[in-house]
Amino acid sequence: MEVTSRFSGWTEDTARDYVVIVVDDDAAVRDAVSGLFASIGLQVVQHTTAEALLAAPMPDRPSCIVLDISLDGLSGMDLQAQLREDGIHTPIVFLSGVGDVPMTVMAMKRGAINFIAKPFREQELLDAVFEALHLDSQRRADLERTAALRIGFASLTPRERDAMTLLARGLSNKEVAEALEISPATVKTYRAQTMKKMQARTFAELVTMARALGLVRAAPD
Repeated sequence: MEVTSRFSGWTEDTARDYVVIVVDDDAAVRDAVSGLFASIGLQVVQHTTAEALLAAPMPDRPSCIVLDISLDGLSGMDLQAQLREDGIHTPIVFLSGVGDVPMTVMAMKRGAINFIAKPFREQELLDAVFEALHLDSQRRADLERTAALRIGFASLTPRERDAMTLLARGLSNKEVAEALEISPATVKTYRAQTMKKMQARTFAELVTMARALGLVRAAPD
């Protein structure tokens, strides 16, 4: 099967690094959808109910959920809401044979990546899944970067943290020195030590790190 994708992170060699979770109580649809993903090398996990998904561990790799909106028991929309409440942000692609415009709008407002009506074109579904996997890859990478930044920030002394915060907010060395009641030379030392510990190559990069840590608000456009 020839597959096209705008997802640069996906290749046939790396496909098994990604997981697609298929939740549908129609065995024929579930098997067809799962077979489509498996045919291009993606890992597939199947569930017949929303409750089964909630009871199972979530993959620790980039993943997405292909979810039938009309399920016995907990509905697809209910599952979406429960996952959000549980702090699980795995992207969702909805499938529906009965979906209408209001339902689509609600699903998208709640963060669904796409809403595809049955019967669907294979490439349409694959495009939506590739987009979802790409977004989850980015989300996980962002979380890893933030975790690394927090480790670096934790390694700073209290004074270095204060100096980093004030410098990132745009204060001059003199202003930081006055605020912390230290000398400008000491501020320069803190700045150099902070950049080294945070592995920031430039001061601009250190400011970006401070924003990612929530120490500084980004300037409005």
